[in-house]
Amino acid sequence: MSIALHAILRPFGVNPVSCYLGRHARFCFRASWTEAVNWEKKQGNSKRTRKTKAAADVMGLEVLCDDGFGSVTMKDYLEAVRTMPIDDGGPPRWFCPVECGRPVVNSAPLLLFLPGTDGVGMELILHHKSLGMVFEVRCLHIPVNDRTSFGELLQIVDECIKYEHALSPNRPVFVVGDSLGGCLAISVAAHNPEIDLVLIVVNPGTSFAETLVQAILPLLDLMPSNLSVIHPHLLRYFIGEPLKMSMASIQNDLSLQESLQKFLDGFNSMQTLTYGTGDIIRMDNIVWKLKLLKSGAAYANSRLHAVQAEVLLLASGNENLSPTGEADRLLKTLNNCKARYFRNRGHTLLMEHDFNLLTVIKGVNMYRRGRKRDAVTDFLPPTLSEFKKTFGEDFKQFNQLLSPVMLSTLETGKIVRGLAGVPDKGPVLFVGYHQLMAMELSTLLEGLFREKKPVRALAHEVFFKGNFGTLREELSLFDALCGVREALHRKGESYQCFWPNKPEFVRMAARFGVTIVPFGCVGEDDFFEVVVDYNDQKNIPCLRDWITSFNEDLPTLRDTVIGENGNQDVHLPVLLPKVPGRLYFLFGKPIVTKGMDNLLSDSKQANDLYLHTKLEVENLISYLKRKREEDPYRSITPRILYQAIWGASAQVPTFEP
Repeated sequence: MSIALHAILRPFGVNPVSCYLGRHARFCFRASWTEAVNWEKKQGNSKRTRKTKAAADVMGLEVLCDDGFGSVTMKDYLEAVRTMPIDDGGPPRWFCPVECGRPVVNSAPLLLFLPGTDGVGMELILHHKSLGMVFEVRCLHIPVNDRTSFGELLQIVDECIKYEHALSPNRPVFVVGDSLGGCLAISVAAHNPEIDLVLIVVNPGTSFAETLVQAILPLLDLMPSNLSVIHPHLLRYFIGEPLKMSMASIQNDLSLQESLQKFLDGFNSMQTLTYGTGDIIRMDNIVWKLKLLKSGAAYANSRLHAVQAEVLLLASGNENLSPTGEADRLLKTLNNCKARYFRNRGHTLLMEHDFNLLTVIKGVNMYRRGRKRDAVTDFLPPTLSEFKKTFGEDFKQFNQLLSPVMLSTLETGKIVRGLAGVPDKGPVLFVGYHQLMAMELSTLLEGLFREKKPVRALAHEVFFKGNFGTLREELSLFDALCGVREALHRKGESYQCFWPNKPEFVRMAARFGVTIVPFGCVGEDDFFEVVVDYNDQKNIPCLRDWITSFNEDLPTLRDTVIGENGNQDVHLPVLLPKVPGRLYFLFGKPIVTKGMDNLLSDSKQANDLYLHTKLEVENLISYLKRKREEDPYRSITPRILYQAIWGASAQVPTFEP
């Protein structure tokens, strides 16, 4: 790793590259990853470079690709910090991490990382591989003994952003700032309101004036300059928490003795690596960086009102810099800000082993390659690590509780267990019925992902607008599916299809030759009962006012549709849980629309196919409601007994189709 790091850092130091770049050497203007690593070979490999670029132009992010997240740990960060040049005499400069590689998406936006108080610029090391697939990543490195002021650092970042904007005026520039870097990011955005910037600020140090460290800074200034800081509160500012890092390496399936040994080995290793960062945690360097943070916080706070950029604020609940309410203050002060709270994380959020920055960016729908986000062309499919976390951790127990039964219909009309009847080749449009609160979504997606191919849910526009980040930590990896009228149906409306009168999806399917696969799903009535529905809530003044207020800022859909299938109010019904039953899916025979161009001009035929599809969905639901009565494992009790005997991963039997 040390060889790779030096290979990147040296071109922006004193070798011939900096002579070529002249006065812009420290800004690394438009230096791609290939230029940074293979500058000396650039002339000799020009033909190969052009071929590589041409190939990259047609590449995209593959579904369930290995993004490398989880393969790098805090040990790698400490090792990278330890092998960094202590002081090469050069100024702050940009570098391109080798691990990022070349982006696999066309016209990938630029991402600039502004480091925290350690200044090394390696805090993104756990995310280099994943971010490098969809961004051109560059990191700012501030040498340990460098004494560049905050104003001068701001000038470095400011000039770089202006230069990049001049080269690609229609491409956004993402700026990720951690702690001190967050203050830098806010300040540079205030300087450039006309440039399209997307800020991601992680525990910004804007509340430094309210912290204990601010009060004791004069005392720290009196300490011997060569004294190494060992106080854990100060260490959190610079290298995180070695004790917590050691705990992160312990796996859940280890015995107590194995876990203890793993912890001791990890802790000893962390201690050794931590002591190797002595220059960073030397008193004179720490005092300087804290003074830098103090001036940066004051500067950023004085210009919050001028920030016009899109901002994502990531705040840790256990964050040791900001007092309670700092994140809320920034959320209310900044003009265009979303917030995500991570209450069980520490100050060094970017170095938490299970925190995936790319997942958060995708979850809040902030990734874009142009001036405006396109929900189709800017969509990034889930990666392998995200799939494992979503279905292997987040929804694992929920899906085990549902114990879904997946059935499909072959071309012969025979119903079989599994998804053999679902087409292997696309494009395919799955059309069905929503369970209460769309409870079937995660199970449906997992089943299709595991047996067939990844799918993307068509979502209500409410999930692409508004600021609902204060309600949760990380958004789900997959776009939430919301057919509002069905998913939020009322008392006595189970298994009723509420479809508009117009064939909204048939003409679209015919135009692009999409195969329609109707499906039915039952089971909601074995899990919940609606006790207070929309009609009840509209009769309660406080709830009626809340629904009205909540829906005021939401986009309106189907305004031209008359009746209850038109625009719907989003609300939360009150549910009474039941002893869990089971969820059943049945996919019908595929309906091929390729070559049916007449559907585009003949409204009667389009409407007939629309009604036929709806009838198929209703028939599939009726079949499942009837057949589930024959399932001896419909209740959760016999399923638990079965898996206790045959193992938790055993497939629980069901009725004969």
